[in-house]
Amino acid sequence: MSIPVKLIVGLGNPGSDYANTRHNAGFWLVDQVAGDLRASFSSEKAFSGQVASARFESGQVWLAKPQTYMNRSGACVGALARFYKLVPENVLVLHDELDLMPGQVKIKQGGGHAGHNGLRDIQSVLGSPGFWRMRIGIGHPRTLGLAQQVADFVLHPPRRDELAAIDSAIDRCRAVIPWMLTGDFARATAQLHRDNPA
Repeated sequence: MSIPVKLIVGLGNPGSDYANTRHNAGFWLVDQVAGDLRASFSSEKAFSGQVASARFESGQVWLAKPQTYMNRSGACVGALARFYKLVPENVLVLHDELDLMPGQVKIKQGGGHAGHNGLRDIQSVLGSPGFWRMRIGIGHPRTLGLAQQVADFVLHPPRRDELAAIDSAIDRCRAVIPWMLTGDFARATAQLHRDNPA
């Protein structure tokens, strides 16, 4: 077993204007996980975000939705990590991923940020890329046959078929979160990757 996840952070942009956009897939998933853990979010100014806590068999778990914009997500993550004395390996970040098609999802630890501004800021604030990521596929405008620029694409809602695929992926993510909370990343990764659509 590895170091268990203690902090789950969903990435997105705050406000109703962004609620249904592709860039908010991390918010969608963390809301579902909070429901699964019977935890409710409350605004915490000291942590620049909405924060929830839950008891799990491995101990206390925190969930967060940064309420800065995406490119400042690290303010929330860094404040929580410092306050609760968490190492990067305790942190799981849920985020949208252009390089995966809708319906696909992958778990990875470490690595680069691939131009994702939320990941870039978190990596900078934590001083390490060693946190875990759950990458929720939203597709890329080119692979989906769209003429949109990436910046415009991520700030629009997915089309109906894409949303159905993303919702299915989110359900599969929820099923493996308990293993990540106990540090059984191999089992979580194997199941999630096995069930990816081709």
